[in-house]
Amino acid sequence: MTAGRPSLVIVGAGPRGTGLLERIAANAAELYGGSGLDIHVVDPYPPGAGRLWREEQSPLLWMNSEAQDVTMFTDETVDMAGPVLEGPTLDAWAGLDGRTFADRPRQGAYLRWVYERAVAALPPGIRVHRHACRALRVSGPREGRQQVWLEGRPRPLLTDLVVLTIGHLDAELDPEQSRLAAYATEHGLVHLPPDFTADSDLSALAPGEPVLVRGFGLAFVDLMVLLTEGRGGRYEGDGYLPSGREPILYVGSRRGVPYHSKIGYGLEGERPPLPRFFGPAEVDALLARPERFDFRRDVWPLIEKELGFAHYHRLFTAHPERTRVAWSDFEEKYAAVSGAEIQALVASAVPDPADHLDLTALDRPLDGVRHASYDDLQDGLRTYIEEDLRRRHDASRSPDLAVFLGLLSVYGQLVRLGDVGPWWHGFFSCVASGPPGPRLRRMLALSRAGVLRFIGADMTVTAEDGVFRAGSATVPGATVEARALVEARLPHPTVERTRDALLRELYADGAAATPEGLLAVDPADGRVLERSGAPHPRRFALGPHTDARGSGAFTRPRTGGPAFRQNDATARAALTFLRALSCRVAA
Repeated sequence: MTAGRPSLVIVGAGPRGTGLLERIAANAAELYGGSGLDIHVVDPYPPGAGRLWREEQSPLLWMNSEAQDVTMFTDETVDMAGPVLEGPTLDAWAGLDGRTFADRPRQGAYLRWVYERAVAALPPGIRVHRHACRALRVSGPREGRQQVWLEGRPRPLLTDLVVLTIGHLDAELDPEQSRLAAYATEHGLVHLPPDFTADSDLSALAPGEPVLVRGFGLAFVDLMVLLTEGRGGRYEGDGYLPSGREPILYVGSRRGVPYHSKIGYGLEGERPPLPRFFGPAEVDALLARPERFDFRRDVWPLIEKELGFAHYHRLFTAHPERTRVAWSDFEEKYAAVSGAEIQALVASAVPDPADHLDLTALDRPLDGVRHASYDDLQDGLRTYIEEDLRRRHDASRSPDLAVFLGLLSVYGQLVRLGDVGPWWHGFFSCVASGPPGPRLRRMLALSRAGVLRFIGADMTVTAEDGVFRAGSATVPGATVEARALVEARLPHPTVERTRDALLRELYADGAAATPEGLLAVDPADGRVLERSGAPHPRRFALGPHTDARGSGAFTRPRTGGPAFRQNDATARAALTFLRALSCRVAA
């Protein structure tokens, strides 16, 4: 670090830190004409990819988005003050078919290239210094230089600004997990708590032994892959040929079903004109309330109407033969009604119930469903997955794609509201961020081969009689016993339970948090909020550990990218601050 030169520390060099660096490079010519700037990038994992997307992981693990839907670059749809600097999507950069689900090492290589391109695009006076270690603590006065303490180093980095882009984090065990872990230790069982599956040690899961798995989302898909193909099994046609090294997986969750399949076709024709019922004006009204809004009471009805509008706009304009009235008539009446009146309007105008949007059924398809035995449930759930695959790959059901676009639009608005609680994120993931179709087809093959067994919805787990025991509401009275339990979901770190020392210390030092334990930030530019409500002038944060988290790891091209907007706002705020500081130093 050169004395007298302004400096910035970015903690976290994964996709979010890389995106911020790209925006700094894009805005530097306009906003920073200083005598120089040192940018310190701190991360023990490779820059660009970070921990989750690093190139050194199994190529059996895929991206959860088609290659054409992954970009690190802005376009004209992003509402930002900085310049657009276009760049290739993953498929264009890698020379892949756009509909391919690339493996994660390939994505890691793309991210490394983006990072290197961003560094190369910086003006000559801006230098980047990489520190391949962890940041442990940030200290320093509000109006003075900050100290960033690094692992294994006796002296801190002195810096003018700090931006935390630390991504997904590990968490301490919650009380239930602690009890289960202690029981496993006492009775010689295996308990794997929530973790990033690629980092989990799965060697304790023995071949042929039953394993209870709680969680049916994307972490389960990774687990399924690593314990089957990862142990030498292979697929032939619609079947699976076991290697004999696989455990028997018994999977359940709150919903009891996997997330809905990725949609397997593109949109042709008119896009739904969004936002319509949940846009900036509605968010402004919610933020202007003197009392805190309630998500289910105040926000969810607006979202329901917005998603319904997207669905029926597509149905009436692309498939008018399945409706009874003109779109203009339906739209006028739809705008004027709410709640049960919407259901009555839809029933009168759309004859086939299969064309009605039922968000409750999408979220909880097994509610009220009962099976007499686990064997019956296997047949029933395979039929459910097969039907989901058919529908999500049938372009005549394109209102489903319109709802997906509606969900993206809603997420872009919700960022301004901050922390809306965990339910929404789970709903979004289930409907809009499920696995690729091929993964569900392989799930079916594993089920038919007896390697995978379904437990059902509202899964319960107890530890008694020296084993773990699981049951569900779907098969009343039935249970499954095993000596191994895997919690197949990502950790949910709060500022108090995170294993990240820096974030814990930041909270202890006075940073504000939401009721759900997310770091509270100023939605305008990402400055960390103090408990007084004032933004800290020298500390910023971006990413899933904040209440301004976005809808996914990466942004689809031409969708307005809230993460791009946030990165640009933070980059511009940082450069403006540092430019003023540089001028004062020069004077």
